Amino acid sequence: MFKLYHAATSVCSIKVRIGLAEIGGVYEEVELDLQAGDQHDPAYLELNPAGVVPTLIDDGLVLVESSLILEYLDREYNDGRLMPKGRAAEAAARHWLLRCLAIHGAINTLSFSTVMRDRAMASRTPAQIAADLDAMPDPVARAKRRDLYDHGLGSMHVGAALRTMDRTFRDMVAALEKTRWVSGDGFGVTDIALVPYIDRLWRLGFEALWAGRHDGIADWLRAMQDRPSYQAEVAGRIPAEQAVRMREGGSKHIDALLERVPARG
Repeated sequence: MFKLYHAATSVCSIKVRIGLAEIGGVYEEVELDLQAGDQHDPAYLELNPAGVVPTLIDDGLVLVESSLILEYLDREYNDGRLMPKGRAAEAAARHWLLRCLAIHGAINTLSFSTVMRDRAMASRTPAQIAADLDAMPDPVARAKRRDLYDHGLGSMHVGAALRTMDRTFRDMVAALEKTRWVSGDGFGVTDIALVPYIDRLWRLGFEALWAGRHDGIADWLRAMQDRPSYQAEVAGRIPAEQAVRMREGGSKHIDALLERVPARG
């Protein structure tokens, strides 16, 4: 049995949980409270020195990085059925998995510069915020988080995040114009890798980032949300009142966010 360290609403954790559900993987779970700083516990840092989730343990093998975990699970326990077949299709899927690093950074920025920043500043004292920043082991991530605290949607990181996501939407639509799924004619690893990020924007009330601009994203997202794996590992784990608070909190920022969306060129 796998052992999964994760957080319920963490996008990277969601990616791995959906992957496990799709292949029928049974796992023991250890849910971390990221707001309480469980990810900085010395015992957890022994497993994942970056202090992030998820971490998967498979018979003593410790795996980090959600896209790597997803591909590992499919290869080792699913006969690679989620990886599209053919050199070009497989190369495209692996490229998407690499791109998830940048996409994750963008989603982190858009989440924290809006709802998460509002929540933290309303519930934490300046001293507590400073302590939270000091606990972040990565100095680059720490500097980014400090800038987002200081500037919110005015941060330079927000503009970079919107450019990353605009390209992501365009490339997803280009794929979906040819095949049913981003992975190809069949549902696959790329769709699992991308859905937590697009779903997070939807949950923040940010669907205007693609509505009327990138046709095809909405239908793809609905198809993903209809899958039993999504219902069990995303919808089934987020309390309704929490979902409402997130959407209400994000919707307050959408107009300011749209003002920073890059013009079509």
